[in-house]
Amino acid sequence: MKKLVWICLALAGCARYADFTLPDAGAPQQGAYLWEPRPGPVIPNRAVDTLNPSIVAWKGGLLNLLSVYDGKGWHTEAATSSDGFAWTYGTRVLSPDPKTWEGSYIAANGATLLRNGELLHYYQGGDPPRIGLARSTDGATFRRQPEPVVGFGPRGSWDERGAADPYVFESGGRIYLFYLGQDRARRQRLGLAMSRDGLTWTKLRQNPIMELGGPGAIDENGLGEPAVWQAHGWWWILYTGRARNEVRRMALARSRDGIRWEKTGPVISGTEPWNSKVVCDATVIPSEDRVRVWFGGGDVALPAENLHGQIGYGELVWRPSR
Repeated sequence: MKKLVWICLALAGCARYADFTLPDAGAPQQGAYLWEPRPGPVIPNRAVDTLNPSIVAWKGGLLNLLSVYDGKGWHTEAATSSDGFAWTYGTRVLSPDPKTWEGSYIAANGATLLRNGELLHYYQGGDPPRIGLARSTDGATFRRQPEPVVGFGPRGSWDERGAADPYVFESGGRIYLFYLGQDRARRQRLGLAMSRDGLTWTKLRQNPIMELGGPGAIDENGLGEPAVWQAHGWWWILYTGRARNEVRRMALARSRDGIRWEKTGPVISGTEPWNSKVVCDATVIPSEDRVRVWFGGGDVALPAENLHGQIGYGELVWRPSR
C-alpha cells in the first residue's frame, strides 16, 4: 500500500476521470458581445508586476485577490472596492512556502469562489505548477490545504507537466474548474474538472477542451487564464492566447455543453501604451446584458513576468441579432 501511494504521488496519475458536461445553458440566443474598454489601469503596478485579478462580491462590495511579482516570486494580495474602480489595499495573504510543495516561486494566479459563507481560493503553486486551495472566512486570513487539490495527469497526458491558471464557479450544486494543462512538448491547452466538495476533483475524460490555433493565430503558442460564465443560452469562455512572438491577447468562445467550443471573437488587444503587448488574466462578473471584466496588461511581450503589469477594466456588452 505504501508503495502504491508513493507511486501515485510521484506520478500524480491517480486522479479520477469521467465523462460529464456543464449544466444546460437554456435556449440559445443569437447575438454577439462587443468590447468596451475603460481607459487606463484601475489598479496601477504596485511592484514589478501587478496582474491576475480574482474578484468576488464580498460584504456589500468587491474583494480582489490579485497577484504581485516582487522580482523574486509571486504573492497574493487582497484589495477591496465598492465600485470596482477605486481600490483599497489590505494585506499580503499568500506567499510561496519553500518548505512545502509550493516551492519558493509562486502562490498566486488564483480564482475565488464564495460558498456557504466561506471563500475558496484556488491558486497556482510549485514549479512545475499544480493547483492548491486556501480557505478563509474573513478575506484576510487563509488556511491552506497541505497538498495540491489538482495535480499532474498521468504519463503522456495533456497535463503531465503542469496544472495552472484555475477558474472556478458553482452551478447545479457542483463546482467546475477550468485550468491550463501543459504536456511534455510544452503545449499549453485548456481543460475542465468537476467537484462536489471543492477538495476532490474529477477530470474530464475528453480533455483538453480547447486546442492551439494554427500558424499566425493569436493562440498559436498557448492558451490559458480562462474565465467562464453562462448567458443567453450559451456557456462563454474568455481566455488568453499567446502568439508566437509572445504578444498576448484575449479572445472569446462559446459552447452549449462546456466540452465543444466555438471560437467566436471578439479578439481583445491592448489599445494604450500600458497594455500594448499583453492583455490577459480576466476575471468576470456577468449580468443580463453585460459582463464586467478586470484583466491584466503590460507593455513587454514576455510569457510570465517583468511585463510592467497593471490591471485594467472593460465590459463585454451583449448585442442581440436583429
